[in-house]
Amino acid sequence: MTRKKILVTGAAGFIGSNFVRMLLEGEDYGEIVLLDALTYAGNLENLGAALDDPRVNFIHGDIADPKTAARAMAGCDHIINFAAESHVDRSLTSADPFLHTNIMGTYVLLETARKTKPEKFLHISTDEVYGPMLEGAARENFPFKPSSPYSASKVAAEALMNAYRVSFDLPVLIARPTNNYGPYQYPEKLIPLFVKRAVGGRSLPIFGKGLQQRDWLHVHDNCRALKLILEKGESGDIFNIGADNHFENIEITKRMLKILGLPENRIEFVDDRPGHDFRYAVDSTEIERLGWRPEIPFEKGFEKTVLWFAERFGDK
Repeated sequence: MTRKKILVTGAAGFIGSNFVRMLLEGEDYGEIVLLDALTYAGNLENLGAALDDPRVNFIHGDIADPKTAARAMAGCDHIINFAAESHVDRSLTSADPFLHTNIMGTYVLLETARKTKPEKFLHISTDEVYGPMLEGAARENFPFKPSSPYSASKVAAEALMNAYRVSFDLPVLIARPTNNYGPYQYPEKLIPLFVKRAVGGRSLPIFGKGLQQRDWLHVHDNCRALKLILEKGESGDIFNIGADNHFENIEITKRMLKILGLPENRIEFVDDRPGHDFRYAVDSTEIERLGWRPEIPFEKGFEKTVLWFAERFGDK
């Protein structure tokens, strides 16, 4: 039986590189094409030995470049699009890269898919498209209420995905994961950033009073969910992916300091950022119906992640 060919965009980033590692543990795909622009958050070191696997073909390029997209997508049965600018703070100071990659990049991939006709095209979105959920949890049919240029760009990308499904019958699927944590995350996000600052003897700046709540999903659990969507999902399906690990930022920070054996006086409270959503929460019933559940307990996964980054940054 001929095994399928898959394109993974944003493959050298945090979630993309973890997803590639997971794919290589199985035998579902005979060819795995990796595409990444290798901007500041993409690093070939994240892929490591995966690049030496004979099934892997790495392409350095921008998803918004039509020639690059056509080369990468040629002959692929499945497409999974991780490529994105994803840091909310950066979107507040310069939205241009977010519009370029998250919107124009998605458009170029969709236009290319019209010609290459993949079996499935899975786009990775975010729980932030729903905006703040002060209580309860968002279902997939809840309205969009983006609060930042980042989340607005992800809403626009989703709108394009749906339009191409309706207008051109493209077999598109969408996943909306919650806050991922785990190894290989670029140190601009809370956990790796704070570990890096902590082991370097610096303060940990908390926005406002640190009462903002996020649902923390281990990247390996997220990757399992995404692979399941590729296997069992159908065109037009949308899936929330959450772990129900809701913690305030201040609690995450205190837990981290405890693991590192450092005092809480390292915490520094700073002015909150504009449009900072207080709480995100999603209902994961739909993905659970496919047979997925998070497997990594937060306490275990969090400690392992903190120590992984501490070892990594402690030598620098």
